Amino acid sequence: MPTKKKPTAASRPERRPELLAIAAQVFAAQGYDATTVRRIADEAGMLAGSLYHHFDSKESMVDEILSAFLSGLRTAYDTVLDAGLGPRETLEALVTESFHHIGRNRAAAAIYRTEAAHLATRPGFQYLTEARPVFEQALSRTLERGLAGGAFRVDLDTRLTCRFIRDAVWGAASWGGPGVGHDPADLARQYLALLLDGLTPRT
Repeated sequence: MPTKKKPTAASRPERRPELLAIAAQVFAAQGYDATTVRRIADEAGMLAGSLYHHFDSKESMVDEILSAFLSGLRTAYDTVLDAGLGPRETLEALVTESFHHIGRNRAAAAIYRTEAAHLATRPGFQYLTEARPVFEQALSRTLERGLAGGAFRVDLDTRLTCRFIRDAVWGAASWGGPGVGHDPADLARQYLALLLDGLTPRT
């Protein structure tokens, strides 16, 4: 009976999450098209050929990074929407979950922001187009429920409000990180204070 070959350090299955994290950082910094498998392998301290023990292409790597990121975001939103909270509390939770998830997956979020439109034109990446309105739809449902129940101002344009919130959250969530001085929880609190209470003091 042949002796089973011991896996090398480069081919160990437990390296897969680590390699995806490295690939995400490289894609976010250089852009998908400018990134080569060799560059990812260099950052991982391995030969390019060894990387193919884990992934068949850089396309499969970015696919796994983005699909995992978006799946986690969708799950977080579904959990909030199914929690039976009031409109204001639901809005607060959606915003907070967005900051937390983007903050935990900053590189994946950056790739999604900059590469989704381009990648969505390729076979197998159509889910990127379908994922784009997920946050906006969750917000829209929440705002409409709040308008009907008197929790929010009746003169709000829900479509514009959704886009304002979406763009503000995704932009601000990228400010955090080591040395910046803001963690996702703090950013979420500050943003919600401005969104829900405004700039002027209460009388």
